[in-house]
Amino acid sequence: MNDITPLNTALIIFVRHPELGKVKTRLAKVIGDDKALAVYNLLLGHTRQITIPLNCRKFIYYTDQVIEHDIWTFPGYTKRQQFGGDLGERMLNAFKELFDQGFKKVMIIGSDCYQLQTAIIEQAITALNVNDVVIGPTFDGGYYLLGSNGYIPELFKDKAWSTDQVTTQTIATATQLKLTYSLLQKLHDVDEANDLELNGISI
Repeated sequence: MNDITPLNTALIIFVRHPELGKVKTRLAKVIGDDKALAVYNLLLGHTRQITIPLNCRKFIYYTDQVIEHDIWTFPGYTKRQQFGGDLGERMLNAFKELFDQGFKKVMIIGSDCYQLQTAIIEQAITALNVNDVVIGPTFDGGYYLLGSNGYIPELFKDKAWSTDQVTTQTIATATQLKLTYSLLQKLHDVDEANDLELNGISI
C-alpha cells in the first residue's frame, strides 16, 4: 500500500453511545430495547473490526458527548463530537474539519451496515484516486458510505435525510456540479426488524 495514504485519507465513523432505549429505536419498537441494544453493540463491534486494518486515519464522531473509555479507545482512532442541526449539517461540519486539517480524501460511514467489509472501504479509497465522489448505496435508498477528494458542501445540503431519496439526490448533486462519481456495491443496512434476517443476525 502507498505509504502516504494514512496522511492523505481520513475515515469518519458516526456513532452513538450504546445506551438502553436510545439506539435503534425503530428496531426496538418490534424487538424491544434490550435486543435493540444488543444489535447495536454487535454492529459497533463489526464496524470496529472492519476498520482496524484500514491504512488511513480514523475519526470517531459521537452524536452526544465523547466517551473516554469504550471500544474506540484504541490506537489509530481519534475521538470527536458531532455538531450541527440535522444529519447533513453534522456530516458537512465533520468533512470540513478534516479537509481543513489537510486531508485529501475524506469518507464517512455509520455503524448500521453489517454487510460492510474492509475491502469495500479500500475500494472506496481507491475510487477517489480517479473520481471526485464515491457513494456506497443501500437498498433502502440511503447510503452506507460517502467520500470525496475535496470539500463539497452541496453534497450535504437540501437532502431528504432518512428517506429513500438520499442516494438519488446525492447523485443528482454530483451530476449538476459536473463531478465524477463511483458507485460501490449496494448493501443492506440494519434499521428495521426485517433487516436482521437479510443480514443474518439472530438475537
